[in-house]
Amino acid sequence: MAIKQGLSQRALRVSEQVQRELAQMIAAEVRDPRVKGVTVTQVEVTSDLSHALVRYVHPLGYAGQIDADAGFKSVNGFLRHGIAARLTIFKAPLLHFEYDKTFEEGMRLSALIDSAREDDARV
Repeated sequence: MAIKQGLSQRALRVSEQVQRELAQMIAAEVRDPRVKGVTVTQVEVTSDLSHALVRYVHPLGYAGQIDADAGFKSVNGFLRHGIAARLTIFKAPLLHFEYDKTFEEGMRLSALIDSAREDDARV
């Protein structure tokens, strides 16, 4: 496992635990349809465990981001309470949700590379 610069082992463990628990809660307990089907791709917890940046992707891609952001705003307290109940930490981190653009960017770059290869093959 690669250790991120400046983060303690505890912060990394908590990040992984938060990601697993959020994924489970979103799949099984969250009823907001705007959040259903969302995949949590990464969680980064600050070194003092007070904040967690949660990156996610939506099945509809960018098109589902606005609805998902509103849904996460609506269920944020529920998710934070669930994290507090499931983890053995003094205080659950504040959850901040951000759409993970890396998948769409990767697909876009892959399409550009494929297009360039096709152009080269024609010449």
